[in-house]
Amino acid sequence: MRHCYCQLLFAGCFLVANAQQPGLPADQLSQDFHKNRREALRKLLPANSLAIFFANPVRNRSNDVDYVYHQDPDFYYLTGYKEPHSVLLIFAETQQLGPYQLNELIFVRERDDFAELWSGKRLGVQGVETFLGFEKAYRGGDFTNLPIDLSGFDKVLFHPFMNDVRNTNHPDDLFDLIRIFKEKISLSSVAGTPVKDVSPKKQAHIDTESLRFFMASLREVKTAEELVLLKKAIEISAIGQLEMMKAMHPQMSEAEAQGVHEFIYKKYGAEYEGYPSIVGAGANGCILHYTNNHKPEIGDGNLILMDLGAEYRGYTADVTRTIPANGRFSEAQKLIYQLVYRAQEAGIAQATVGTPFYQPSLVTREIINAGLATLGIIATAESPHNYYPHGASHHIGLDVHDASNFGPFKEGMVITVEPGIYIPEGSDCDEKWWGIAVRIEDDILISREGPVNLSAAAPRTVEAIEKAMTLPSVLDNFILPVLD
Repeated sequence: MRHCYCQLLFAGCFLVANAQQPGLPADQLSQDFHKNRREALRKLLPANSLAIFFANPVRNRSNDVDYVYHQDPDFYYLTGYKEPHSVLLIFAETQQLGPYQLNELIFVRERDDFAELWSGKRLGVQGVETFLGFEKAYRGGDFTNLPIDLSGFDKVLFHPFMNDVRNTNHPDDLFDLIRIFKEKISLSSVAGTPVKDVSPKKQAHIDTESLRFFMASLREVKTAEELVLLKKAIEISAIGQLEMMKAMHPQMSEAEAQGVHEFIYKKYGAEYEGYPSIVGAGANGCILHYTNNHKPEIGDGNLILMDLGAEYRGYTADVTRTIPANGRFSEAQKLIYQLVYRAQEAGIAQATVGTPFYQPSLVTREIINAGLATLGIIATAESPHNYYPHGASHHIGLDVHDASNFGPFKEGMVITVEPGIYIPEGSDCDEKWWGIAVRIEDDILISREGPVNLSAAAPRTVEAIEKAMTLPSVLDNFILPVLD
């Protein structure tokens, strides 16, 4: 039976404070966390404004198979809701809706026994109220009857829409929610905002810029509750690096090395990888975001660059180690590795409260440039080159490149420090350097006492790596049958 929004508005609800969702691990973010984050955003909103957030779209992999669904990080941060086809409204001031005064509204998918038979249980309206702590939740179809004139707000804030929302021809899907919203604010195009045929007067209250800055100002500083989960993701990722050092041998494939890391993630309870795993042997390590991982044999004498991160309860680590497949660095490899290590040590030392965000990049680049010149790989420290083509740092959190306004470091931020040197085959230097790629990346907490390396459990010096690679591995006796 379908119910209109106005009928639901007068329906009562029962809220169980911080009730645990059945079937989920106990260490999820609490409903109080999400509620407090909504309140923190509300304090940043301009007077007489509305912020609106849409869930991530379902993305198709092939034919009738979709990618594993991943919620929009802002939406999850503010709600804890992990399902698609939903919309959240946060008002700067309390709104009078019939006899109720509300400062937020959420519209979610209806329960559907047949659909849930195929794709799992849905929270539905009652579940969102009970387990996520919303005073009121409504069915997606009731968004059409929203009794609020959006043109009455001085500002309506939302993220620009992308062109990856499919029309599933199912009522109340994300496509329809966006279409209805655009009609309510006089935007006729589904593909982008704002559209050119909207009058300047009507466009004046549309703001697709400010919300990014507001959300970044919240997400870039982690709360104590977030840090528990992020530290767990980092710890798991560091264990993966250590176990891979113990298991490594030259005949291993890139895919097998990737599998060892990802097995460790699952073993310790991480749901996913935070990003596509980068496992590059030899010259493949010179490809910064190499994700093919198809090389059948790493090869004796090669380095392997492993940039991977576990995602634990939504929070993503980002840890890189570069190790020799045979357990010993060659002299040329050691010289490049130690140069990157010195640069990283200097970069980590810059991760202090009040330091400009780009300072680790500047410091590491200065050291690497001077070192490359000393080694004769470039002519002088001022010579242009592309052997270190990226910055040293980014924030991590719900995204591997997490939301940030890139201002000075604050207590509670977590960043990477990841200098690297990449010398592709055919480079304009002595051939002994060709194919060497080294990146060392650690996850650093900005604290009052100074930088804290949260991924230090993964060996990082030449000596510690070579020692770790002599240790026995639980995989040493893992014998596979020979396949035809």
